Amino acid sequence: MEARSYHSPLRQEKARETREAILKALYRLMSTSSMPDEISMDAIATEAGVQRRTVFRHFPTKDELLAAFWSWLNDLMGASITPKDADAIVAGPKEAFPRFDTHEAAIRASLHTRTGRDMRAGMVGARRLHFAGALAPALSHLSPAEARKVEALAHLLYSASAWEVLKDYGGLTGAQAGEAASWALETILSAVASGSAPRT
Repeated sequence: MEARSYHSPLRQEKARETREAILKALYRLMSTSSMPDEISMDAIATEAGVQRRTVFRHFPTKDELLAAFWSWLNDLMGASITPKDADAIVAGPKEAFPRFDTHEAAIRASLHTRTGRDMRAGMVGARRLHFAGALAPALSHLSPAEARKVEALAHLLYSASAWEVLKDYGGLTGAQAGEAASWALETILSAVASGSAPRT
C-alpha cells in the first residue's frame, strides 16, 4: 500500500509564520544597518530568532531570499509590480509613494546597496512584461520603438528612484511626489492618445 503524505495545517501555518519572521528580520536589518550589503544569513537568523539552518530551509540561497523579500516588501507597501492596465500604472505612484515614506530606510537601502540592486534586478523581467501588457492597448498605434520609450518612462515615473529624486531634489513629500509622478504619467498617455508620440 502506497504511503500518502499528510500536510498538517498547523505545520503549514508554523512554516508560514517562520518565513514571515525571516523576511521581517531582513527588513529590520536593512532599515537599521549602516552596511546593508554586509547582512549575513547568520545575522538574519539571529534577528529572526531561528537557527541558521531554518533560514536555509525556507530560502536555500541568499538570492532566493532577496527575491522573496522584494516581493514581500512591495506587498507590505501595497506597491504592485503587476498593473492590470494603464489606469493602474497612472494611479500607482499616487498610491505607493506615500507608503514609501513609511518604509524610507528600507527603500533607500534597496536603491543604493548591492543587496538592494540584486533584489530589484530579479524582478525586472517580470515587471517589464506586466507593464508592457498593461500599456499595450494604449500604445497599440505606436511603432515598437515608440512604445518602448513610453514604457520606459512609465517604469521611471512609477519607481522608487522617481520617489527619491522628487523628494531629495524637488523637496516634495512622498504624497506630493506621487501626485506629480501620476500627473506626468497621465499627461504622457494623454499626449500619446491624441497623436503625439516620442520621435524614433
